[in-house]
Amino acid sequence: MSVVCLESLTFGLRHLVRAADAFGERLLLLTRDPSYYAYELERLPADALDVVDTDTFDTDGLADLLRGTPGLRGLISSTDTWTLVGAELTAHLGLPGLDPAVLRLARDKAAVRNRLHEAGLTSGRAVEPVGSLSELREVLLKETGLPAVVKDTAGTGSQNVWLVRDEPELDAALAQAAGRSLMGRLFAEPYFGGPVYSAEILSWDGRTRLLGVSSRLMSPEPRFREEITAFPVGLPAGQHASLEKWLGDVLTAIGYTDRFAHVEFVLTAAGPEVVEVNPRIGGALVGEGMCRALGYNVYEAMIEMALGRRPHLMDADLPGGPAVAFVLSYPDAPGMLTGVSGLDRLTGLPGAPAWYPVKRVGDPVEHLADSRGYAGIVYAEAETAELATHRAVAAANTVRVHTEPFTDRPAGTASGG
Repeated sequence: MSVVCLESLTFGLRHLVRAADAFGERLLLLTRDPSYYAYELERLPADALDVVDTDTFDTDGLADLLRGTPGLRGLISSTDTWTLVGAELTAHLGLPGLDPAVLRLARDKAAVRNRLHEAGLTSGRAVEPVGSLSELREVLLKETGLPAVVKDTAGTGSQNVWLVRDEPELDAALAQAAGRSLMGRLFAEPYFGGPVYSAEILSWDGRTRLLGVSSRLMSPEPRFREEITAFPVGLPAGQHASLEKWLGDVLTAIGYTDRFAHVEFVLTAAGPEVVEVNPRIGGALVGEGMCRALGYNVYEAMIEMALGRRPHLMDADLPGGPAVAFVLSYPDAPGMLTGVSGLDRLTGLPGAPAWYPVKRVGDPVEHLADSRGYAGIVYAEAETAELATHRAVAAANTVRVHTEPFTDRPAGTASGG
């Protein structure tokens, strides 16, 4: 029996393989670039899973490949980039999965914003131009005002997101956007001030379980670069329950059920405001951190849902474990990655810090304004998320990512999740 994984997030394959084994399933990874998962694959036995190198954007070719897969029982698509490809395949092949229309909505940030506004779950609507970008400027200033956020309806990893606090910044953002290749459409929404968090959620059959909240420490304005995450955030008494209900209402409003969700939100002075709903488990080391902090392999739920079963995690009494935190390590300047120094100093530091590489020597690092630019992650543990953050930052301060200037500018390519 086989469960297919259509690409994956950078980390989590080892947990997913163990989860598949626990249910007597064989995991098959379809990827256009196996090297993207080198860290995970190198730490698994050679026969732990099957890996097929194929064009994962070719829906027709994938459908033919899957029809010839013996004992195919389910498909997992846990990345933003391949969410809709996975939805088309599950529907076409009659595999368990959500209605593709629901996932198309979830991947459209402007449509989600407006649906939530209609349901009374956010104070701000999305602003979209019918025609030119100059129309977006006019409508934004008239209906929303500044500060505001201009971004891609289908963006990921904080790419193509601009904070505009005044008209010159708005004009500069629109000029930059006009020269960008977007995954969706350009739109604008209100800027919500306050600390940013992400809710790690599991839903099934109309019920929502808030597994915990991750902190999201960002770079200074005007960037939205993710830098430090910790899990689980200690919430005041009663706030976990109120957030769980609100998040359940958010997911119900867009018809999103029976899967993991990674919902970014701001705790404003007036209450929580959704930033975006990601129809997947959290990226970077969020999944890894959840497994450790909850004392449970959360990827078992991913396998169960791919098989069309209610996940045990919905009702499990979680044993718990250490709180976790991690720091994304960026170089000081773009260029070709030449190495990482200071890793030897991690040994002996509190929190059992560890280095999780994302890029390899020789890889290009072009973009430092968003999450495409980090070369690796420094991870640490402690009794609380606050202490884990302190330990992860102290460990990350010993690490330096080195680049040398480009001789020729590399062409960007898509890979992995």
